[in-house]
Order: sequence, then C-alpha cells, then structure tokens
Amino acid sequence: MTNEDRMQEEVRGSCLCGEVHFKVEGRFERFYLCHCAHCRKDTGSAHAANLFSSTARLHWLSGQAQVRAFTLPGTRHTRCFCSRCGSALPYASEKTLVVPAGSLDSEFAMAVDGHIFTASRAAWDHDLAKAPRFDRLPS
Repeated sequence: MTNEDRMQEEVRGSCLCGEVHFKVEGRFERFYLCHCAHCRKDTGSAHAANLFSSTARLHWLSGQAQVRAFTLPGTRHTRCFCSRCGSALPYASEKTLVVPAGSLDSEFAMAVDGHIFTASRAAWDHDLAKAPRFDRLPS
C-alpha cells in the first residue's frame, strides 16, 4: 500500500458529547501508537493512537469554542480536548496535524506504522494480544 492509498482525502470526527465536530482534508503520512509517559497519562491507557500529517488541513465544523489545549510545560507535548466531555481532539501546529485516531467517526483502513517510545512503556504492557477477549463487559 502506497502513501497515496493510505487514507481517503477527507475524514470526519467528533467528541464524545457531540458538541465538537471537525473534518480533516488531505492525507495522513503516519499512524503511530505512542507509549511515552505523557501519552499514557493523556489516555489513561497503554498508548495513544495518533495520525500525523504535514499537509492535511483541520476544519472545525461545530463547537470550536469548546476546544481547549494543554501544553506540558518544558515539552512539545500538547493535548487538545473538548472542555465539556474531555474527549481527545486534533491539534494543529505550524508543521504538523495530530489527530487522535479514536476521535474519527469516518471509517478508515490505514495500518499502524509502528509503536514509538517503547522504552518507556508501562510494565504491564506486554503480551496484551494474548489476553482473553470478550465482545462486551464480562459478568
């Protein structure tokens, strides 16, 4: 699969409460699962799943007034989120657009390019693929 085939030209997304909606026009160049301590704190999980583009453009369709950004002092780590429900939202800098994959409503089939910052992954983050799987919360 070539970069040109990696993702459609437009995807849409929203926050959990539905206040914020956005669209991204263009293609994503990379899809990384980041295991750094900052991303683990942001997500409360083993890793963040983010799409990256140097050329795609972000357009807020509704709820832009609810979008907040937090930059961790002394770092380049920035997190955008809905101030109403806390959902992760895209962040656009001058050079890069970062879109949390879970914020997208559009279906997409881009493969993950890799796991990054694995040296700082959580101690419990190993062999997760071997854990039992359930279609819903087990009783």
